[in-house]
Amino acid sequence: MLRVLKSIGPAIIVTAVVLGPGSILTSSKVGASFGLSALAVVAGSAVLMIAMVALAARLGVVYEKSLCTELADRLGRPVSVLIGGVLFTLVALFQSSNNIALIGGLEPMLGADTLGEGARTGILMVVNFLIIFCLYLFRNLYSFIERVMKVLVGIMILAFLANMIVVFSSPRSFVPVISEDSHEWFPLLAMIGTTFSVAGAFYHAYLVKQKGWGLHDIRKGVADTVVSISILGLLTTVILLTAWRTFYGHPSAIVLSSVGDVARQLEPLFGSFAKGIFCIGILAGATSSFLVNAIIGGTVMSDAIGKGSNLGDATPRHLTTLALLVGMGVAISSLLKEGSVVHLITFAQALTVLGIPVLALALLYLGTRTELSGERKVPRWILAVASTGFLVSCVLAWITASKVYEKIAYTNGVLNVIAG
Repeated sequence: MLRVLKSIGPAIIVTAVVLGPGSILTSSKVGASFGLSALAVVAGSAVLMIAMVALAARLGVVYEKSLCTELADRLGRPVSVLIGGVLFTLVALFQSSNNIALIGGLEPMLGADTLGEGARTGILMVVNFLIIFCLYLFRNLYSFIERVMKVLVGIMILAFLANMIVVFSSPRSFVPVISEDSHEWFPLLAMIGTTFSVAGAFYHAYLVKQKGWGLHDIRKGVADTVVSISILGLLTTVILLTAWRTFYGHPSAIVLSSVGDVARQLEPLFGSFAKGIFCIGILAGATSSFLVNAIIGGTVMSDAIGKGSNLGDATPRHLTTLALLVGMGVAISSLLKEGSVVHLITFAQALTVLGIPVLALALLYLGTRTELSGERKVPRWILAVASTGFLVSCVLAWITASKVYEKIAYTNGVLNVIAG
């Protein structure tokens, strides 16, 4: 067990980034809307994620160059730029949800239902510029990030498990009234997009190289992947079960439109302090994934255009700064429309599903090259499950695109009626 714990490294960073504030909120909303039926989705997403991360770890070890450089050498620079651009876009959407979650966590703590537009914009600008300052201040980012993520994930495990035990040891205070018509599909798609995060898996290959692992570390990489992604699935399940027990079938039809609403699931353990503690957790989650999520986009995009992928290089840091600024801009634009914070986060994370097929296909292409033979060959089970993940991602992307189109069409119809 000690050997397994010591092997945990690159994949735990992926887990900590994926399990950010958006994941906590969307998992809570799915538990409240779908109940136990969503557990199969969590389990399936975790299995597909394990295969994708294992595939990426293998590619990071067996290839001498980084992924986008390998793609550029084989298929041309435009293909690698396309891959980098897709991942950068996904990171920007995910980053916008981190920004929105930051505001959602601060508003209840400040005793305000909704902060003014100027205050929201000012807070996000201060936080993002502080993160950018830290980005250029620390030179050895990898070792620092890995240590911090291990601690944060450990604390999250203890906190969520303790609360779930208290919730399930207490009787329900209401008789569930189930209405199947109340299901919202965007939260479910958002939860799949965060649990089955191919963008995180893709970047895992870069983390493995940053760690300095070689062919002799393949077994260690498998242990790292299985343990870390299993933790991701476990925590998602715990959050979903707690929300199910607290909210599912509630006669008052809770819509969970604010962070304060979602925080009610902590009341069995923390009572009147639930809102404050949950908001602190949301802020911690947003802060922990703020920088690393942007680094994913900046590093891969830099590699895609042929400017290096080392965290100590200048171009990855500059493009990471750009990812931070784009995410901040998208978040400010969304918040100015004064929509529900939870709904905005859910919508942004659901859109990340659209780019999964492209990244999954790139991983499968590199994993099936004929020159990978002997100990460098990717095991069939990894390729088989990863291929299933690619097919699932295509279906999810189609469903998400259809839902987005319906939402846009409905919004335009309402605006036309108002204008008319």
